[in-house]
Amino acid sequence: MQRLAFKMKLNPGQKEAYKKRHDELWPELHQLLKDNGVSEYSIFLDEETSTLFAFQKVSGTGGSQDLASNPIVQKWWAFMADIMEVNPDNSPISIQLEEVFYME
Repeated sequence: MQRLAFKMKLNPGQKEAYKKRHDELWPELHQLLKDNGVSEYSIFLDEETSTLFAFQKVSGTGGSQDLASNPIVQKWWAFMADIMEVNPDNSPISIQLEEVFYME
C-alpha cells in the first residue's frame, strides 16, 4: 500500500462549492477510484492560503492522478474548473508532495 499526497489550490471564496461538490461525489467516479486501488482519499483545506492538501492510500502503482485519460475524470475536471486553479486541459494544478515522516 502506498500513501500519496499532493496539493492543489482553491479559488478564493469557493470552499462551500468545493465541499458541496465532493459531498455529492458522482457514484461512477467513486467506483472508478475504488476500482483503481484508491482505498482512502482525504482532502484538507488551509483556508488562510486556499491550499488543498490531498492524501490517498493506494494499492498498485498509481493513484487518482494517473486516471487523466478516463472520460469520467475529464468530466469531473471540467465540472471543478471554475472553482480551482487548473491546467489548460482542466486538470487541477497539482504538486506531488514527498513524504518526509511516517509513524504507524
